[in-house]
Amino acid sequence: MARGTIASDMPKQVSNVATDDYLTAIYRLFHDEGQDVIAVRLADRLEITPPSVAGMLKRLQRDGLVEIDGRKVIHLTPEGLLRAERMVRRHRLAECLLTEVLKVEWWRAYEEAHLLEHGISDITEPHLYETLGRPVRSPFGYPIPGPGAARKLSMTTLADIPQGAEVEIDRVFEEDGQLLQFFHEEGIRPGIKVTLEAVAPYRGTITARVDGRSVVMGTQVAERIWVTGGPGRQGRSMAAN
Repeated sequence: MARGTIASDMPKQVSNVATDDYLTAIYRLFHDEGQDVIAVRLADRLEITPPSVAGMLKRLQRDGLVEIDGRKVIHLTPEGLLRAERMVRRHRLAECLLTEVLKVEWWRAYEEAHLLEHGISDITEPHLYETLGRPVRSPFGYPIPGPGAARKLSMTTLADIPQGAEVEIDRVFEEDGQLLQFFHEEGIRPGIKVTLEAVAPYRGTITARVDGRSVVMGTQVAERIWVTGGPGRQGRSMAAN
């Protein structure tokens, strides 16, 4: 009996990776970026065809993980949210491990963590959390779901603030390796103070003062940098669904 008990407690090989990827994408779009999640937006984020997304959404509804309202907006159910938070937590702990312990380049951490997240079990996760010093934010500035009070997450981007305003970078979009390389090269990271020097709407660019240097970027890039401390849209509690 003892041997059987031990075997039942052993970590199991992860299955349903595709399901987890959908749930975490929905989580990130809504909770991290403040967007209504619709099928087309989800297909674009996952780089999957709309018919494939439609098929998966039917499965997720059948399994009680998502609901779709009358406006075709996709919502995580309590069970879906719990599962998404578990995977996002493991992903962000993996990012901390990669950057703080293994010293992997900051801009590589998202993709590398995506490879590791499914290999972190219920047994390993609490040990990893303690070893890392109980982190509350990822290297890219995102809250790590789990213990600790929820904080309001700013939905104001660098593209939203007026010329002359000084703000602090809260978090940066993490799912684009080339964009992260640009942020790395220009010193654009969470916690850095930035002043918006100029806005050129007809050129589609802004100029930001970062660590004593002027950095020119497109407004689409600026929309991938969330900030605090300046005028803009209100934050939203991470506890909301």
